[in-house]
Amino acid sequence: MAPSKCGLFFQVDNILRANEYTHEFSNGSVKSYDSNQLASNNPIEDTRAEASCLITSGLLVGIFDGHGGGACAQVLAKRLFHYITACLVPHDHLTEYVASLASSNPMRLIESYNDKVQLVDDVRELYDKSFKVFLKDLAEVGHKQGFEMSKALEKAFLRLDDDLSKEALPVDGKINMKTLSVAMSGAVACVGHIDGAHLHIANVGDCCAVLGTLSDTNSWIAKKLTQEHNYQNKSEVERIIKAHPYNESNTVIRVGRLLSQLAPFRAMGDFCYKWSKEIMYEVVVKQFGKTAIPPNYHTPPYLIATPEVTHHRLTPRDKFLVIASDGLWDIVSPLEVVRLVGEHMKGKPTLSSLKLPRKNMTLSEINELLLQRKEGLKTKPKDSNAATHLIRNALGGTEYGIDHGELSEMLSLPDDVVRVFRDDITITVVYFDSEYLRHCPP
Repeated sequence: MAPSKCGLFFQVDNILRANEYTHEFSNGSVKSYDSNQLASNNPIEDTRAEASCLITSGLLVGIFDGHGGGACAQVLAKRLFHYITACLVPHDHLTEYVASLASSNPMRLIESYNDKVQLVDDVRELYDKSFKVFLKDLAEVGHKQGFEMSKALEKAFLRLDDDLSKEALPVDGKINMKTLSVAMSGAVACVGHIDGAHLHIANVGDCCAVLGTLSDTNSWIAKKLTQEHNYQNKSEVERIIKAHPYNESNTVIRVGRLLSQLAPFRAMGDFCYKWSKEIMYEVVVKQFGKTAIPPNYHTPPYLIATPEVTHHRLTPRDKFLVIASDGLWDIVSPLEVVRLVGEHMKGKPTLSSLKLPRKNMTLSEINELLLQRKEGLKTKPKDSNAATHLIRNALGGTEYGIDHGELSEMLSLPDDVVRVFRDDITITVVYFDSEYLRHCPP
């Protein structure tokens, strides 16, 4: 017996809302964030992470899109924020933090939210050992050249990538297949750091960050803060071709992919595009066979993990930031995403009963509030979570509204064909406090 229309809607809502999460803040430039993800691969290869910096200030949000499995993306989500925060800590506080690690009550660098990634004990111990070596190196060097946020983010990305490589290589002739598997898979990453009015985005690969801004005429503007590192990026193509001998110009990029295999031109992990030929034959071939070496592998490395870092000073007109994996951007444009979130932001207050924001409001102020609510009812959303709203509209949206039949069909595709129609979708929407930004010091 086929499910009723109401039952079908209920099933759709359950699928869409299964992984949604919302977190609110009581102070600072960030009011709240919504996040959600919908799997296409089984298991999902995307991972998301959000955390507050404790020794320094700031909020970190990240989307990690894995390929060759989700292992590398999960490890990045668990580790990268610690590396970033360590690079932000002033030298005197860093030495204090390092000293606290030997105590029974060590200091914490970050407070993570909605963290569901669990690492097995032996790998966690190895990762902790690598991180402590990194901290020692940071404490010895300090900020001798002065602090630069972009350099700090770059250092964190590159050091973690280097540690992933070292952890995968043999120790005393022994291979750790867990860390080798992480190293052989890979992930792209897009991380935002928000501290007061300062927004920094560090991007490796083809995830995307878009800022939603209201113009002077109250129309929505979508400002892309990232560039995809793939075949559509001419400067990336030129960079890769110039990095290798002329006789490889026809083989380094083929069919729009690196060495005819990898779509992103920058990524964490994926050391089968980075390691020397000696390591490939001594380690990789012995474990995975010769097919693990990409074709025309002559002058590695072909892949880099260096992030492009963008800085934007937030203003009261900057209302929200959307970071998402390419599963969203493949089917919805940045401008449409900003429009959808803007409409959701306008209509969301109507999901709750009306409450006066403060006592002793005048009749004219109450009337203005009622008029705003009446206008908001026109765009009243079905979902309280903006990331869920985006996924619903991305899969079932039309110019006439949501096509529930199309949405239901997209959510019920069998595992063996769903990847043909859509990728994993992971989204984080960060809302800014306009009043805070209005009075925020430079």
